[in-house]
Amino acid sequence: MRSLFRPGSLPDPGILDNHRPLIRSLSRRGLLRGTLSLGTLTALTGCNVSNDASVQSALRAISAWNDKVQAWLFNPNKLAPTYPASLVLKPPEFNAYYDIEHVRPVDGRSWKLEVRGRVADRSPWTIERLAALPQYDEIIRHICVEGWSYIGEWSGPRLGDFLDRIGADTRARYVYFTTADDYPSSIDMPTARHPQTLLALTYARQTLPDPYGYPLRLRTSTKLGFKNPKWLTSIEVTNEYKGGYWESRGFNWFSGL
Repeated sequence: MRSLFRPGSLPDPGILDNHRPLIRSLSRRGLLRGTLSLGTLTALTGCNVSNDASVQSALRAISAWNDKVQAWLFNPNKLAPTYPASLVLKPPEFNAYYDIEHVRPVDGRSWKLEVRGRVADRSPWTIERLAALPQYDEIIRHICVEGWSYIGEWSGPRLGDFLDRIGADTRARYVYFTTADDYPSSIDMPTARHPQTLLALTYARQTLPDPYGYPLRLRTSTKLGFKNPKWLTSIEVTNEYKGGYWESRGFNWFSGL
């Protein structure tokens, strides 16, 4: 299910009006916290949401509203909790839209990170060039939209510093990623510049293993796990909303924690 609204814009009031009785049944606290869900609406309506057009329309409107509210509440200076190294899971949990045996390893010797869009310097980046940037280490919790989590240790340059290095237009709305496993994703610029958003090269102080994104993956502390693409192949700074793999299948685009 693709959203009818661009992230960062309010849904058409007329669409919300059409579902006012349904939306009025939802708690104001739940709305402001961006927690309205498919399960909540299903319970309230007693409908099969895959077949009921009115509920599908309401879900799209609420999803767009959730994105708007979460972006408005986001504090780019608030840090996520960090943890001691003794709690780091080794190896990390594998998560993808396919099973681990279908991972296609990337050849780091020929790999390059392409840079596109609203940037001054579009020269590609090698692993060695990225490793020469200042490196930061963080031990944070990965939280999956499916409900499980683990604590992991990630190291690499800050995405915000990388954007500065390539002369990115930081007034642009989005940073968009493509990957070697055909898993596009995008995040908002404030999240991209958050101090705990890294271009991760290592896990638990070791080179990032193949199943977990070698040679480079996004690691942000302020988004659900599916917003952290692995095996990055390009970064684009843009004002064009391009969504992502799961977002085009109905997941909330902002998906903040």
